[in-house]
Amino acid sequence: MSANDPGAGEESSGTDGAQTTDSADTTDHADATADGNTIGDADVEDRPGVKARGEVVRLVVTGAGGRMGAEVIEAAVDREDVEVVLAVNRSETAAVAGVEVELADHFADRLAAVEADVLVDFTGPASAVDYAEICADEGVAFVTGTTGFSDAELDSVRDASDEVPVLKAANFSRGIAALRRAVREAVAAVPGYDVELTETHHNGKRDAPSGTANTLLEDVEDVRTDLDERVHGREGEAPRTETEIGVHARRAGDVTGEHEVLLAGNDEVLELTHRAGDRGVFAAGALDAAVWLTGREPGWYGFDDVVDS
Repeated sequence: MSANDPGAGEESSGTDGAQTTDSADTTDHADATADGNTIGDADVEDRPGVKARGEVVRLVVTGAGGRMGAEVIEAAVDREDVEVVLAVNRSETAAVAGVEVELADHFADRLAAVEADVLVDFTGPASAVDYAEICADEGVAFVTGTTGFSDAELDSVRDASDEVPVLKAANFSRGIAALRRAVREAVAAVPGYDVELTETHHNGKRDAPSGTANTLLEDVEDVRTDLDERVHGREGEAPRTETEIGVHARRAGDVTGEHEVLLAGNDEVLELTHRAGDRGVFAAGALDAAVWLTGREPGWYGFDDVVDS
């Protein structure tokens, strides 16, 4: 099977620092393992086949010609705990940080040949599904920051977690992980307040709202079960209802990623905001996730599992 990567600068979703978090799933709240048990570091060291501390993780990067794929490679070459053994893209792409980028043709054969431990994917939904299936066949752990999946596509990615460990997140920023926790706590503390969410990204991002925005909305809805309607923008006569969350997506310039949750009521306003200054923060998080995931039991994981470890 040959996966179809977006060409240089074209990842259709990618992480929301651009995809992540989000990471979605598109929620990041996944069980640590297939049976819901969290695996600790001590368990990892004792389990056969798991990389020992200090051992280099053999990494594959897909979508290497895109914004996030290139960021991951650039971050990886500066780390001692990972080695990029294969980087691919659908279209011809120049080397990134000294790493040659191959065409994605015959990807399954190449993946098997390089004896990879884990693959990091920032492409598009269809490509990510293909890569997940190939990883399941080849026994390679799979990390994806791709967003914009349909329900059927997400189910296909989940299917891979029956065979290999799969970690999906809309956003790989530790700051976003902290924001999600703060949002859940704040929403619970001010019941009845109006909730509005605004996200801003670069003008090349395709999916709206972002995967991270969707994850934050799910966090709010988990706490405020009375909010069951998402209103995307407003125009003309549009009075607010008590059960809605306002959602606003802006696309401009080269903004890496901004997410704001506004809570208003009782003559006060609370704003919780995260701004990413550089995509490198998402690349670093994705690599942390790849190292953490290597050697885990098959199952469905989220970035919260990495942050909590």
